Amino acid sequence: MRHSCAHILAAAVLQLYPGTKLGIGPTIENGFYYDFDFKKPLSEEELGKITIVMNKLAKEKIPFIREETSIPEAKKLFAKEPYKLELISDLAKEGVKKVSIYKTGNFVDLCAGPHAKDTSEIGPFKLLSIAGAYWRGSEKNKMLTRIYGTCFNTQKELSQYLTNLEEAKKRDHRQLGKDLALFTFSDEVGQGLPLWLPNGTILREELEKWAKETEKKWGYQRVVTPHITREKLYKISGHLPYFAEEMYSPIKIEGENYYLKPMNCPHHHMIFKAKTRSYRDLPLRLAEYGQVYRFERSGTLHGLFRTRGFCQNDAHLYVQEEKVVDEFVEVLKMHQYYYQKLGIKGFKIKLGLRDPKDLKKKYHGDEAMWQKAETMTREGLKRAKVPFTEDIGGAVHYGPKGDVIIESVIGKEYAIGTIQIDLYMPKQFDLTYIDKNGKEKQVVVIHRAPLGSHERFIGFLIEHFVGAFPVWLAPVQVVVIPITDRQNQYGEKITRQLKEQDIRTEFDDRNETTSAKIRDAELQKIPYMLIVGEREEKVKKVAVRSRGQKDLGQISLDKFLDKIKTEIENRQ
Repeated sequence: MRHSCAHILAAAVLQLYPGTKLGIGPTIENGFYYDFDFKKPLSEEELGKITIVMNKLAKEKIPFIREETSIPEAKKLFAKEPYKLELISDLAKEGVKKVSIYKTGNFVDLCAGPHAKDTSEIGPFKLLSIAGAYWRGSEKNKMLTRIYGTCFNTQKELSQYLTNLEEAKKRDHRQLGKDLALFTFSDEVGQGLPLWLPNGTILREELEKWAKETEKKWGYQRVVTPHITREKLYKISGHLPYFAEEMYSPIKIEGENYYLKPMNCPHHHMIFKAKTRSYRDLPLRLAEYGQVYRFERSGTLHGLFRTRGFCQNDAHLYVQEEKVVDEFVEVLKMHQYYYQKLGIKGFKIKLGLRDPKDLKKKYHGDEAMWQKAETMTREGLKRAKVPFTEDIGGAVHYGPKGDVIIESVIGKEYAIGTIQIDLYMPKQFDLTYIDKNGKEKQVVVIHRAPLGSHERFIGFLIEHFVGAFPVWLAPVQVVVIPITDRQNQYGEKITRQLKEQDIRTEFDDRNETTSAKIRDAELQKIPYMLIVGEREEKVKKVAVRSRGQKDLGQISLDKFLDKIKTEIENRQ
């Protein structure tokens, strides 16, 4: 239905703007888009005109007719469409002899389908926005105009979705990140490479501190690995050639190729191999907040959610095969602990499996190993009672991949972390231990990242909390507000006492009204405001105001300190 709506959009555009060149028009989660090369720039106001024509086409019940045609005929048919011709040529290079097209009245598109029976079946729709998008996601190509839309079976579903969309806009981490001075990007530094501002750095450090404390309690040991590595390591791991497209180009050093590190696992495997391991050493849990770099296409970059440089909450567990499912279940318990603590409703796994069409291109060829890894993973998910869905084609080259999906308070889903059972890397790297009978055996590796990367997880937290972080995470935890200049000395004393107790505190002595200072503190999402006036100074107390609430009354500074320190220590 949404795919059909994308075709109707393209047909309407060609009616209104003859000579526009067509890109692609796929469906996406909850909607669709179509890329166009317009002769003149298109404004948001013109979406209304396009909608009128689309509604007219929908009422005409024009059938979607599928036909197959040869490559030469297709090239003739789309002779004036350069982007379609490029796609047809690529298909020809892959050995495709015939392509499918869909006709909707006078409109014809290169398309695999499927589609609705006719234009009247598309349901209520809305065109949402316009954006720039490089052709095929590469900044080397021309910037096209992308029109986004959505479509549902009923008006009620559409209205609910639009309401949720408005709520999501309020939570957009890119805008909140700017408003709260958390992070920024710079053209001079490069696309997809975030710069963390002081407030955002506090978020990173608090999360990392929590993760380190948690991992220590759960038996993890910390390691650190370099940012660049010789090519040889990635040939052993198989990332070259399987992962080469997502890696930065090599750097030539003393006649050898070095790569920016795209993942931490091969380095951890070398740490495991640094000495002979006994069964008594297992499970060995190596953890690192490791900085990695991946070449993501410009068109896919999206704030903190998809970057080219990111720091992973990574760990690799080296486990005896007979104990791997037990350890896998424990890892899932750790995921659950983190998410519950942050008020996240629950999580599920999208289990990436092999695509039968790409067996030789994308995955190693040991069938027995694949079957065993899948069986172990399914058993672990079943025992942990974690719901999962299958994602055909979502596996990585070395095994099935579990993407961890969490939900924000408004029901928006995010792919945040990973968990994988790996039998391939231990074989490639010869990762072995000596069992209790003195025999050498291969370990099994579990990859896990419950908090994903700092970048993506903080992006999620910004949207989840609408920037109003729990006290322990908040960059500024308290602001002290004197009512008049006469209370500045008392306010400064309160501020010093709070800072001495490691409470992140600011003193607002600006020449503004008290109500203006309170409003600004609310806009900055600061959890607590301590108002100090003549009365408070007289009785050596503070008037406490909580974010989003009215005054909580006068209390002594000691009582306030007990309250806030308890919230911070318990990470409430």
